[in-house]
Amino acid sequence: MAAQRTLLEDAPSVVVPINRVEGAHASRADDLLAVEGALEIQLGPRSLSITMRTPGNDFELAAGFLYSEGIIRDRADIRSLRRPSDGSPDMVLVDLVEGERPSPAHAERNFVMTSACGVCGKASLSDLEANACPVLPRDDIQIEPAIIHGLPDQLRQAQSVFDRTGGLHAAARFSLRGELESVREDVGRHNAVDKLVGAALLDHRLPLARSILLVSGRASFELVQKALMAGIPIMAAVGAPSSLAVATAERAGMTLIGFLRNGRFNVYTGSHRILGLERP
Repeated sequence: MAAQRTLLEDAPSVVVPINRVEGAHASRADDLLAVEGALEIQLGPRSLSITMRTPGNDFELAAGFLYSEGIIRDRADIRSLRRPSDGSPDMVLVDLVEGERPSPAHAERNFVMTSACGVCGKASLSDLEANACPVLPRDDIQIEPAIIHGLPDQLRQAQSVFDRTGGLHAAARFSLRGELESVREDVGRHNAVDKLVGAALLDHRLPLARSILLVSGRASFELVQKALMAGIPIMAAVGAPSSLAVATAERAGMTLIGFLRNGRFNVYTGSHRILGLERP
């Protein structure tokens, strides 16, 4: 069956013909699928990363990836983000300002990632240690639980492509008052966060010290790491956190929330930022 590509407003999707079976009855129908395609990020003359992503916001994805990996420190480190001369939509060329170059550790390895992958480009455990998460500065943030409870509904309402396809992860940035400020979707949950961080980087909004991050899946170490690199003090996930995510958040002073759904959530670290909770 041939798939006809249809571009939606926020991200690409594909219309495919299917056989739909309900009980003993079968019928022909069309279905919408989220597009997954390769994006190559080229840094200067060499290929740095190939990632499987949902097309759209590719410059944000490249910038967020470079930032979360510690290859750049600021928007000013980027001279340009562009497509190749042939106009290929599946490649982003990044030029850094004079004197800005990737560290030897980054220069010696390529990052080849699937849409489900967060640490696949790391050659060894020492690479994880070299990309250490920063410790957040002290703050006076105090959030009512009701604000946290209200985040998932806002995220779901903003997931226009998920509603059409059911196949995308989302990352959303909220103000401390619970106001939705930015949302990005992708088949890869790590890509969704990189796009969100990259958008803030290109808009000169980093660090996001007065923001809440909500992710639509589980909270893994890699997502906590990316949030900490962006200076985000509160991260919430619809699903469960991993043990390394909790340990990393605790060490860095982040408030980490899991199982945020159906009027409930668990606070694993940083409970001092949530009003009405007992201190551990």
